[in-house]
Amino acid sequence: MIDKRLEKLATILVRYSLGLKKNDLFVISGSHLAAPLIKEVYHQAVKVGANPFTHIGIDGLAEIYYKYSSEQQLKYVSPLSKFEIEQIDASLSIISPENTRNMTNIDPKKQAISSVAHQQIQRIFLERAAKKELRWCITQYPTQASAQDAEMSLADYEDFVFNAAHVDAKDPIKYWRTVQRDQEKIRTLLSKKKNLHVIGKDTDLRVSVTGRRWINCSGTENFPDGEVFTGPIETSAEGHIRYSFPGSYSGREVNDITLWFKKGVVVKATASKGESFLHSMLAMDPGAKRLGEFAFGTNYGVRNYTKNTLFDEKIGGTIHLAVGSGFPETGSKNKSSLHWDMVCDLRKNGEVYADNELIYKNGRFLNL
Repeated sequence: MIDKRLEKLATILVRYSLGLKKNDLFVISGSHLAAPLIKEVYHQAVKVGANPFTHIGIDGLAEIYYKYSSEQQLKYVSPLSKFEIEQIDASLSIISPENTRNMTNIDPKKQAISSVAHQQIQRIFLERAAKKELRWCITQYPTQASAQDAEMSLADYEDFVFNAAHVDAKDPIKYWRTVQRDQEKIRTLLSKKKNLHVIGKDTDLRVSVTGRRWINCSGTENFPDGEVFTGPIETSAEGHIRYSFPGSYSGREVNDITLWFKKGVVVKATASKGESFLHSMLAMDPGAKRLGEFAFGTNYGVRNYTKNTLFDEKIGGTIHLAVGSGFPETGSKNKSSLHWDMVCDLRKNGEVYADNELIYKNGRFLNL
């Protein structure tokens, strides 16, 4: 018998997050471990009259690809992939790993070559999403690997995921609409500001957000959700930031990341673990060394680091600043094959000033 929480989660994803409609061409992607959720989402999509299809992954294929592909193969971009991203109306990606460390020993230069080759597809995706031609969402299916990373049993991790999604609310969709309304106050406040100054442990960073649009994230592109973000002016970052939690990207983990910026560009980057991988990713292309996103995490129901960016970047009281590509809907002009979210915890002795006024202290907005 299917877990009733999965039915509720699928309903939220189909009817709220993606707003599927009759005749929508809809792709569902996930590993074989996520089959229960994939089937329920597929079921719900058929019921609303959409045309769903699936990409079911098998753990280990990416490892084989990067280990044995030639440079020519790494640079190859399937015309089918390009055609698909140009045609679909909606996309759901379900994080559902069997092994979160299977890319640990892969040559990062190979990953960079492939990422650069696929930049055109990423650009098409972002541009179509900005024009509202393509709706997308990323969610999580509880697996043993993710539970182990979070240092939880599978049962506890399932509870964590479903509680963060608020599937047990009397009306979950109404709950997320309330989140949207409450976060609009934050978006309105930030939209009036031009310059931000972040101060925290080993952090003193200034960025400009003049003329950029802030986006209220309340369960559409990510689920569960809870953030307000923008794309900072590409040449504006000055100072340094130490990210509080390990940064995870493409199956690799990097610890104690500190970045120094000058005129918007990373001029120095250090890490206690995975520093060579960090340098390889930042060297991927010119845009990889600039900020593409500045965001406040607003989900105070997510409190603990779980080594899963989908949840960690939403922790209430944190900010995340991503290096690499920005989202066109914010006004960001930064283009890169990289988009790497890194999280800085401001819940203890953290401050954010906007136009020289203290607006955020110890993980909370003031006067809201």
